[in-house]
Amino acid sequence: MNLLCTAYAYGRSPGEREMCALRDVREVYGIWRVSFDESHRIIHVEYDASRLREEDVAALLRNSGIELLERISLATTPAAAS
Repeated sequence: MNLLCTAYAYGRSPGEREMCALRDVREVYGIWRVSFDESHRIIHVEYDASRLREEDVAALLRNSGIELLERISLATTPAAAS
């Protein structure tokens, strides 16, 4: 297992439909955790890189209706700085 974390800036806040779809993303084999930093509009995803590629993670989020704007370097996220 190769656990990685990736982060994306997102646009509009997810609604009920998107949050329900994210439940299905959390069930995907290889996804460990999905969390939101609502104050900075960043979504963090921990995943098993031996099972999924970063592109797969982004596609799962987009297919759930999450409006991804850009990938964020974890060194610059507020959570990583603390």
